[in-house]
Amino acid sequence: MNSRVLGPDGKSVENLSPEEVKAGLEAGSMLLVDVRESHENLNERIAGDVLEPLSVFDPANLPEPEGRRVVFYCRSGIRSVKSSLIAQNAGLAYDAHLAGGILAWKAAGFGTDSG
Repeated sequence: MNSRVLGPDGKSVENLSPEEVKAGLEAGSMLLVDVRESHENLNERIAGDVLEPLSVFDPANLPEPEGRRVVFYCRSGIRSVKSSLIAQNAGLAYDAHLAGGILAWKAAGFGTDSG
């Protein structure tokens, strides 16, 4: 995909396609962070994600990525961009999100977990 969303302060977030994220998860090179609310995550989620809802988002609460690239996702891609910019403003180099969110993931034919 290789495009970026530019934030108001000049920081940017890389748009990753569902295929890129799936490959990164399978390779163990990505830490996927869901910034939707807990009820959304309970209803449907991408396997292996970590939940950090944007409504209470604090970059200090993110788990140590242990060498993996942190990638944010939400329903459609709006909250994931916001969370990436918040993390960057806190001094973290977390500049990627799943473009189109879980909707794009499912449109690409990839499965989700529930419950």
